[in-house]
Amino acid sequence: MRSELLDLILGLLPDTHSRPELRAFYTMLRDYPQRGGKGLRSELLLLSAEAHGVREGSPQWRSALWLGAVIELFQNWVLIHDDIEDDSEERRGKPALHRLHGLPLALNAGDALHAYMWAAVAEAGVPGAYQEVLTMIHRTAEGQHLDLDWVARREWQLSEADYLEMVRLKTAYYTVVIPLRLGALAAEQPPSEAFTRAGEALGAAFQIRDDVLNLLEDAGKYGKEIGGDLLEGKRTLIVLHWLGDAPADQRAAFTEQMALPRADKDPARIAEVLGWLRRSGSLDYAQRAAAQRGEAGLALLQETLSGAANPAAAAKMLSLVRSYVTREA
Repeated sequence: MRSELLDLILGLLPDTHSRPELRAFYTMLRDYPQRGGKGLRSELLLLSAEAHGVREGSPQWRSALWLGAVIELFQNWVLIHDDIEDDSEERRGKPALHRLHGLPLALNAGDALHAYMWAAVAEAGVPGAYQEVLTMIHRTAEGQHLDLDWVARREWQLSEADYLEMVRLKTAYYTVVIPLRLGALAAEQPPSEAFTRAGEALGAAFQIRDDVLNLLEDAGKYGKEIGGDLLEGKRTLIVLHWLGDAPADQRAAFTEQMALPRADKDPARIAEVLGWLRRSGSLDYAQRAAAQRGEAGLALLQETLSGAANPAAAAKMLSLVRSYVTREA
């Protein structure tokens, strides 16, 4: 994350109080933002603003920075809730907030960050931003519901189309679509409708690639828990493809483990499942699916930006997006 964004976020959040309990609460609010992160989404928003003609140091740039802070605050409160919902152990290399402070306090901190996100929307003062952020929340919540509902109902009779619909909602809007659109609004220009179509394809590519990385062996490069998606029972394109051809005994062992809560899963059995997936052709299949959608989205985005006010920023944006949909870490 850019230092300017972190400064805006930390300046918005309270940091001192006469009551020690509330000082501890304020420390919780700052925890996830201060853990860092790649800042892909806010960087994409700022590059979109620049591509649309916003210059650094201008009043429009200040508004764009505030919108970048909105995106970062959104991600952080959503991640706190997501970690609770998935019973996750870690976030950005440290224990998840609810592991440190318990579920009720972590949930409350996430709710508070949600409120501060709307304060950042107000600080941006960009017409149309409210509706874009609302759309982002609606679509992300819908996708998260699908993801959680399938786990709760132990539903594995799912198609590739089901998975792609889930990631279109859960990942694409807040990762690509809305950052692109907010960047245009910061420049006081109407967002191209092509941003939605390009962002949906790129968001799917991003999520599929993330699912692949979760099953590879270099935890240091990935920065997250390897195999965490299996422990959390995630429905991924990789797993759904593998289930279509898996031997009956492997399917039975897999579904038996997936029916258990995370804490009750057998680490040795999960390691065995991980090996089956790695040796199957499903990782390669997912890689090809990600590449296909990534290239389609990049082509559409490049076409949309062909007349950009700032071609250098547009080129940098395309390079950034390409690095994330083809990334190895």
